[in-house]
Amino acid sequence: MNDGDLEKIIKEAKEKGKKRNFTQSIDLAINTKQIDLKKPENKFTEEIPLPKGRGKDLKIAVIGDSLVVKSKGIADGLINEKALTKLEKDKKELKKAMNEYDFFIAEAPFMLRIGKSLGKFMAPRGKMPKPLPPQADPAPLIARLKNTTRASLKGNSAIHCSIGTEKMPEEDIISNFHAVMQAIEKKFPSGKNNIKSVYIKTTMGPVIKINY
Repeated sequence: MNDGDLEKIIKEAKEKGKKRNFTQSIDLAINTKQIDLKKPENKFTEEIPLPKGRGKDLKIAVIGDSLVVKSKGIADGLINEKALTKLEKDKKELKKAMNEYDFFIAEAPFMLRIGKSLGKFMAPRGKMPKPLPPQADPAPLIARLKNTTRASLKGNSAIHCSIGTEKMPEEDIISNFHAVMQAIEKKFPSGKNNIKSVYIKTTMGPVIKINY
């Protein structure tokens, strides 16, 4: 499929999606074939940088001491040792944080503690923190994560991920589409041959097939 045809499909997805009182995401659904998900090596969660960004502000939280101080003004959530203890004791606060933040970064010395106390809640949601040394500058990682989408192949044969929003120009969504497809193909045992079908949709809109 050429970019001209893809542009028409993206426009169709935007037009068929009913208008909502929020900005809808543009989402991909990739159905796979001939991949044995009983083999752990075939399962993955890939974080893919999007060349044109997500089209919306993702929220990043930083956990630690030194990194929290360095992240003031650039991270959306600052979780120091006291706040971390509260999350460990209060499931409601933890659930709130899981819903509020898209990605977490943690000071490396905190990772063992987080793994033991919160790992069973964060890992299934794909939100285990990215470790950074206390002396590191968190700004580059925060900037990268804000333009990242997450694609997972685990319990079933389908992958779902966001590649932008309905307000983004079609050409930007196309650039993100290619970045995602290239990254995912590299994860498959047989590359493009493991793709059964690809669909695109807005958050609340109908699915439209892409002849990929």
